[in-house]
This record gives sequence, structure tokens and C-alpha cells, in this order.
Amino acid sequence: MKCLCLLAFLAIVITQSYNDLRAEAASSDGFVSRKGVQFILNGKPFYANGFNAYWLTYEATDPATRFKITYALQNATSHGLTVARTWGFRDGGYRALQTAPGSYDELTFQGLDFAIAEAKRLGIKLIITFVNNYSDFGGRKQYVDWAKSQGQAVNSEDDFYVNPTVKQFFKNHVKKMVDRVNTFTKIAYKDEPTIMAWELMNEPQCKADPSGKTLTAWIGEMATYVKSLDSKHLLTTGLEGFYGDSSPQRKASLNPVAANVLGTDFIANHLFDAIDFASIHSYPDLWFPNLYETSRLDFLIKWLESHMEDAQNILKKPLILGEFGKPSNTPNYTLAQRDAVFNATFNTIYASAKKDGPIAGALFWHLISGGMKNFEDALSIVLSDKTSTVKIIGQQSHKLGLIGGRGKLSHKIKI
Repeated sequence: MKCLCLLAFLAIVITQSYNDLRAEAASSDGFVSRKGVQFILNGKPFYANGFNAYWLTYEATDPATRFKITYALQNATSHGLTVARTWGFRDGGYRALQTAPGSYDELTFQGLDFAIAEAKRLGIKLIITFVNNYSDFGGRKQYVDWAKSQGQAVNSEDDFYVNPTVKQFFKNHVKKMVDRVNTFTKIAYKDEPTIMAWELMNEPQCKADPSGKTLTAWIGEMATYVKSLDSKHLLTTGLEGFYGDSSPQRKASLNPVAANVLGTDFIANHLFDAIDFASIHSYPDLWFPNLYETSRLDFLIKWLESHMEDAQNILKKPLILGEFGKPSNTPNYTLAQRDAVFNATFNTIYASAKKDGPIAGALFWHLISGGMKNFEDALSIVLSDKTSTVKIIGQQSHKLGLIGGRGKLSHKIKI
């Protein structure tokens, strides 16, 4: 009898948890918008405590491995995570999305369809990036190579930003993406509220013009074009956040020296009305490998606070830390050091959020599921490992949920 009562009780708990999950997914059904320096979802502040999972489309292309997407997103939901950033590109190569300019592999596109459908089912918003700055998965280099094969006089990856043919290739890809009708949900991407935002490029750079003017002009043109096709979704740049000529003091005091030749300008690149929120990344371990750990932590906080101040006072837009983490291959690495990076990041964000500040959240790099050895690297995190870092992630979700629109569901978050 006791066993039967226990089973009945467990059935009630499981049913209630499932209903709560459905309610949470339903509560995230609207489009994320912005009001001043805050994101809004269904009339309430929305905070983007989340993660990067660039591999979603790749793994979802094969139906036999789609369980990895489901498992990762379920784990993310159980830890209160609200946003995933993923690639909306794979230009040429194995399992390409775009096999040639304007030509797409339908099976790969269905992989992206599935990732979006699962995120929708589980109540996670997506930030989807259109192209890569780097040659990984094709990127700018592949676009320029395609143009060269068609007889265009292009010599550098930076011709991506100025060559009319290459720019049209990119615009065609944007249009293909926003017009795509999901084979699972039957909803066009441009009408899908699960997509929180589009991102023009992952970490755009243009070394051919260190002044930043070439990249700024490209962002202005492409942002206007994206909005002409899709006015429902937010749009950002994908920038790392390096300062340029419009902020000489910030450039001198904050930029790693090597960043001054990358042709980016945090302020100028984000001033366009078509750009809805600002993007930064943070990797002090990679930028300042010779600094002491405490100095890198100090830089991290200063980096965040400076961009928050500029988002509030100059850009007057929300800000998302689109990538951050602590590499385990850093000399003398310890898990406590990773925890310190996550705590410093999250505490700075929470302090801003409590005061209705502009920084809306952070997306760690990067989430994988257990057993995904082919995507494991020095920054990967498996939520089911239940490390101290994972606990910190859950705690941040709980805290942001209490001041956002999800406080009533915060009891389900694993901390």
C-alpha cells in the first residue's frame, strides 16, 4: 500500500512538473522586444541568462542524434536558462547548410528547424547568427572564395564588406533564413517568437580598415536590410566589444593592444536605429595571458562596467554579454578560478539588473551534453555534471527570475 501511495504521489509530482514546464514554455511564447535599455517579454522585464550551443543544427541534421539537442535544452531549462545562441550558418564543407551561393541542403535546414522547434517546446529563446568572421564553418572566407570562383576581383577576406557580389550573397542568405518555413512548426522564421534576435556576424572584424569605418558602413547597410525583411525580431552585431576611434580613452585603457587593428568600434557599430541591442564578449585569459589571475578578474569587471555605462548613457540600448568563460587549459587552472569568473560576471550583471540597468544577461561558452567528445573543449560545460560552476549558473537564473517575469517558476530551478 505504501508503495502504491508513493507511486501515486510521484505521478502527481511528475504531472505537475510537466504542467509547470508547459506553462513556462507558454509564458515565453511572445516576441522579446525592448523598451529603453531593457528587454521586455509579455510586458515584464526579460533577462538572458543563457549559453552558446553552436552545434545544434549540426547534430540535429541526423535524426539519430537529435536526442542530444533535446537533452541539452531540457537540462538548460531545468537550470532556469532562458536563451541559447547558435549558428544559422555552415557555409560549404561537411553537412553544409549553404552548399553554394543560394543553394541549401534541405536536411541540414531541417536540423535547424528541429532545434528551433525544440527550443519552442521547452521555452528557450534563440539568438541566431547569420555568418562567421572566421573560416570555421565557411565564414567570410567562403563567401569571398565563392565570389572569386565567379570571376570577381577579390583578394582578401575583408572584401566581404565591400564587394557588391559578396554583399549580395550575404543578403540572399539573410532573406533565405527569415523567409524559411519551419518543417516542424509550419511557422516562418520571421514570424517565430522563439527566435529572440538575429545576429549579423560572429565577432566581426576588418583589419583592412583599422579606423572601423568599413565595418560600420557594412553594419549600417545590413542592419537596415534585415529590418526591411523582418521587423518583428531584435537585431544585434555579434561584436566582441573592442573600442575604436569614437572612444579614444576607452580604446587606450581597455582594449588589448592587438584589438586596435581589428577595425571595430563598439560605439559607432551600435549607434544605428536598426541595431536593437549591444553585443560584447569577454575572454581576459586569451587577451591577457601574462596577467595574474586577480588582474584578469579586475579587467573583467571593468570591461563589463564600462560597456554597461556606455550602453546606458550613449547607446541607450540593452547589452548582452554574448560569450564568456574560463578555459580549463589556462596554466595552473582550477575549478575555483572558473567559479570566480562566473561569480564576478553574474554578480556584476545582477547588480545592474536590480537597478533596471542595461545589461540583460550573459551567455557562457559553451554548453554540451555528456558524451559529446567531438565538441568538448577547454570551455565546454556539461550541466548534468553538477559541478560548483553549474550551481552558480542555476543560482543566477534563480536571482534574475525573481526580478524578471519568471519569479513564480523559480522554485523549479536546480541550484
